[in-house]
Amino acid sequence: MTKADIVSNISDQLGIDRADVQATVEKFMKEVKISLEKGENVYLRGFGSFVIKTRAEKTGRNISKNVAIKIPAHNIPSFKPAKIFVQGVKSKVPVSE
Repeated sequence: MTKADIVSNISDQLGIDRADVQATVEKFMKEVKISLEKGENVYLRGFGSFVIKTRAEKTGRNISKNVAIKIPAHNIPSFKPAKIFVQGVKSKVPVSE
């Protein structure tokens, strides 16, 4: 599913103009991004949390040059789904092999 699909579904289900739904979805994503860039986590009860994870410094390897390189400590955004979200996916999505 793409962002356009989400906008289309919400627009159809609620009878709201697609442009208004598009603007709302875009603003929501922008607010989440701005909050994470300021170091603030975003908690959406029943859905999940957008959090910042800190990765420790580590040593990596440049295979083409066969040299060790240091990867500095850094922060990355992460999404942690709520327990009820995870349970819903587990119970409704068949296991594919």
